[in-house]
Amino acid sequence: MLHQLDWSHASGGRLPAEASAPAAARAAAMAARLLEETAQGRLPFLNFPFRSRLERELPPLLPRLRARRHMLLLGIGGSALGARALQRAFAPGQDEPGHDGPCLWIADNVCEATLARWLDRLEPGDTSVVCVSKSGGTIETVAQYLLVRDWLRATLGEGWREHVLLVTDDRKGFLREEAAAHDLPSLEVPDHLGGRYSALSAVGLVPAAFLGIDWQGLLDGASGVGGSLLDAARQGTLADHPAFRLAAWAHALEACAYDQLIFFCYLPQWAAFGPWFAQLWAESLGKEGTGSQPLPATGVTDQHSINQMFLDGPRNKGCLFLSGPDVEVRQPAGQGLHFAAAMPERWQWLAGRPFGCLLDAEGLGTRMALCRSGVPLVHLRMADASPRAAGALMGLLEAMTLLTGWLNGINPLDQPAVELGKRLANARLGAPGLPEEERAMREFMAQEGQCQTF
Repeated sequence: MLHQLDWSHASGGRLPAEASAPAAARAAAMAARLLEETAQGRLPFLNFPFRSRLERELPPLLPRLRARRHMLLLGIGGSALGARALQRAFAPGQDEPGHDGPCLWIADNVCEATLARWLDRLEPGDTSVVCVSKSGGTIETVAQYLLVRDWLRATLGEGWREHVLLVTDDRKGFLREEAAAHDLPSLEVPDHLGGRYSALSAVGLVPAAFLGIDWQGLLDGASGVGGSLLDAARQGTLADHPAFRLAAWAHALEACAYDQLIFFCYLPQWAAFGPWFAQLWAESLGKEGTGSQPLPATGVTDQHSINQMFLDGPRNKGCLFLSGPDVEVRQPAGQGLHFAAAMPERWQWLAGRPFGCLLDAEGLGTRMALCRSGVPLVHLRMADASPRAAGALMGLLEAMTLLTGWLNGINPLDQPAVELGKRLANARLGAPGLPEEERAMREFMAQEGQCQTF
C-alpha cells in the first residue's frame, strides 16, 4: 500500500472544482524555478546535498551521546519543533510509566523555573548538551547555553567539553567561535536551510539518533518526495505532482477567502507534527498581508474542544486531514486491545471488536462531518507510521509550503517580521547598534499605562 492523497472532497463551499486551474497553468514556470534554485543550492531540503557529510560525521558521535541517559537540547522554533515531533512519534516512552531508557529534554523557551529545575535534577556526568542555532546568535538559545556551560563546568571542570555538541553554521556565528575556542565537536546547519525546514538535518536527526530512531529512514522518505518533485519538474509533469497540487489547492483556498487551514491529525502519536507544520506554514507564508492561519488539531481529542468551531463557525477553513492505515492493516488479528465478548447490554455492539476501530470510526465521522459542513478537505492517508513514512510526509509538506509561497508571490524562505521582534527584544536588553529599535521602544512604552484592575 502506498501513501495516498484523496481529492474527493477538495472542493466545495466557495471553492469550485476548477479553482486550482490558474495555478496549474503556472507549473512550467515553477518547474524552471525549482530546477534553477536547486542547482544553486538554495533548496537543500529537496535534494539533501548535505546527506553524505552528515552520514559520515554523525555516526562517530553517537557512542558518546548514547553512553549518557540524558540529552538536553537547547533550541527554539525550528530547532526544537521537529525534534519534539520525532520524539513523540517514535520514542514516546519518556512520557510513559516505568521508563528507564534515554531521555530527551527540549529547552525551547526561556522559562527560568523550568531550566532551574532541570539543572537541579539532571546529573551533569550523565547528560549530553546539544545546542542548536543556525546563526549561532539566537539570544534565547545562546543565553541558555551560557548558563548550561557554567553548570557543566561547576561539576566537570575541563571535562565539560566532552558533554557538548554544537549544531550551527559551518563558518560564522558565536557558536562556531565557541567550537573553535574550546575544541568542541560540532555539526553544520547547511547554507540556505532555515530553521523550519531543518528538521531532517543534524538539527532534528541528532536527537532522533540519540533516541534510537531510524534517522536514515527519515531521510530516505523525504528524499523520495524531493527526488520525485525534481523529476517531475524535469519531465514537464509538475502540475500532477502531489506537492504542487496541494500548493495549487492552498493558493486557490486563499483566493476564495478561506484564510485558515486546519491540520487535523488522526495518528495520535504523530500529533506533534501539527505544531511543527504550523510553524512551517505560518512563518513561511505570513508575508505582505498574504497567507492562511494554520490550525493544528488532534483526533479524537479536539472533536471535544475546537471541532465545534470548525463545523459551525465561520466558513473560512480548509482542512488537511491526516490519518494512517485502518486497524485491520496496522494491527494483525488477535493482537492489541479488544473489547470483551461479554459487554454491558447498551454497549454489546462493541463486543469482541478491536479498540483501534474506535479511532478509525471517529476519524471517518469527523471527516464526513467537515465535508458536509462545507469545509474543503484533502485526506492524506499514510500507508504506515514508520520513520520513512514520516520523512515522506515532512518532505511533502515542506515542498507544498515552498510552492504555495511562490504561487502567492512571496519569499517562503525568510521571516522578516520575526526578525523585527528579535531586534526589539535585544534593544530592550541593551544590545549595542540598535538606535532605531531603542527609539521605537521608548515611544511604545510611553504610550502604555491605560490599565484596569480585575
